[in-house]
Amino acid sequence: MRIAITGGTGFVGRHLAERLDAAETVIVSRRTGVGIDDVDALGIAFQGCDAVAHCAGINREIGDQTFQRVHVDGTRAVIEAARRAGVKRIVLLSFLRARPGTRSGYHETKWRAEELVRDSGLDHTILKSGMIYGRGDHMVDHVTRAVRTFPVFALVGRRDRRVRPVPVADAVEVLIAALEGRIGDPTVAVMGAETLELGAAVRRIAGVAGRHPLYLRAPVWSIRMLAAVSEALMITPLVARAQALMLAEGVDEAAPPAPELPPELRPARRFDDDRIRAALPEGRFTLRDLRVCRARARAAGGPPRAAGPHARTV
Repeated sequence: MRIAITGGTGFVGRHLAERLDAAETVIVSRRTGVGIDDVDALGIAFQGCDAVAHCAGINREIGDQTFQRVHVDGTRAVIEAARRAGVKRIVLLSFLRARPGTRSGYHETKWRAEELVRDSGLDHTILKSGMIYGRGDHMVDHVTRAVRTFPVFALVGRRDRRVRPVPVADAVEVLIAALEGRIGDPTVAVMGAETLELGAAVRRIAGVAGRHPLYLRAPVWSIRMLAAVSEALMITPLVARAQALMLAEGVDEAAPPAPELPPELRPARRFDDDRIRAALPEGRFTLRDLRVCRARARAAGGPPRAAGPHARTV
């Protein structure tokens, strides 16, 4: 079975590629010279493929990589290219709470991508996934670097929201099942085996990282302000605006409602210390994480600091 993976050098796409037969896998990303909205290039890349794992996505906008271009225009291009190449199946990796009416560009364009796939007439599976974690993720990485840097950690709102973290290894197994046509429902919710209050998840990560910060409650509006500032100033934001909404409402049930996976395909690995330890990043936030420092390094002729996994498609 020959598979094309969009966002194949990103977090989830990279892990999926590692599980598949390299000789039967086509990696599609900006790093391989194929733009996500380039129908002609995608059509050539998809030639001979049986299915496409559409994993490309961003959690914040950077330059011309906007939510509209990547999630909506990109998905439209993937569908058209799949038709041209005779691809039989598309699997879209979406977000558990992607939906309209949120005033979040991330949530709403992810939903529009889902609708494009539903209306495509192609055989498809839409995976509405919760927070996926592993080395190079957007969850364990951010929390770990934050607690290593700051003595205080802000929890959002007066009461804790809940999360069901999904190990990337489990997410990959679900993707493979969808690519092979083993998931009957066209849209399914993908959630982890363990339901945790967000504060408990943060404390668990901090404990594995050997840190015990002071935890304070912060109103949602202040986290949104922090997100806007950190996106403007940091290469890898402390928190992105899309993530602020996730933190405010929790990530433990699909919106709109979607059926769960069949029991035999549901993620089974718990959010335990060993898996957190395996996902821990190196280092902490420093002045080099500021955009101005990267700009000065470039102006001085020095090598720019790598943006890390958070600037990749996922």
